[in-house]
This record gives sequence, structure tokens and C-alpha cells, in this order.
Amino acid sequence: MPADVKNAVAEPHQSLEGAVLQCNNERKRSDAIDKAFDYRGDITLELGSGETVIGYMSNRDASAKPPRIEIFIKGEDTPRVIPYADINSIAFSGEDTANGKSWHDWTNKKEDERKAEAERIKQELADQGHL
Repeated sequence: MPADVKNAVAEPHQSLEGAVLQCNNERKRSDAIDKAFDYRGDITLELGSGETVIGYMSNRDASAKPPRIEIFIKGEDTPRVIPYADINSIAFSGEDTANGKSWHDWTNKKEDERKAEAERIKQELADQGHL
């Protein structure tokens, strides 16, 4: 198993729920946007204009001119495009739907489901007189 996958499995998920990241410079802004993109909940953006935007970040493009994000705002059908430079802070305001869930838990659940299915098939075959 590659080292990066092994480490990712071993480390528990640490939620950013409730955190607020200030975007004081381009590096902090870029890091905060990457974290918000990976977050599985709504975020709240404070923009340079003073506007507050709440929604789910669906995309980001650091190589665009200018770099930008796309965020789905509740009740709107299309994402809003916001340039990176307009973002002053990102608050992880929505529930983190991935919090408390891990790869290990998922694999255990799937293994239990496979065992139950195998037992069901075995019983079905036994009932038909094949075992």
C-alpha cells in the first residue's frame, strides 16, 4: 500500500466545523480555499466588499485568470463565481457531513455486508438442497 494512502487511513478525520480562517495573504487564502473545497458542508465567506456569502463550494480554479471559486448558494440553481482576491475569510459554518466517519469504519461496514450476503446465499442454497 502506498505510504500516502496508509497515512491517510491511519489518521482520524479532524473536522474544521466552526473554524474561521483569515485570508490575510495569498498563501493563507489559497490554503483556506483548498480546505473549504475539501469540506463537506456549507461555508461562509466574508468578501472585501463587506458582503457575506453562505453556500457550498463546488469548484475552484487556481490557474484561472483571475483565480476563482464556484459556490452554490441555497435557493440558487447555478453557482456564483467569486475571485480568490475578493475573499477575506472563510468560516466552516455548516455541519461537516464527514465528521466522525472514517475509511476504517466504511471498510468494516462493507465487510460485514459482504459476510451477511454470503451467509444469505449459503442459506438459500442449503434450502434448495445444493449444500
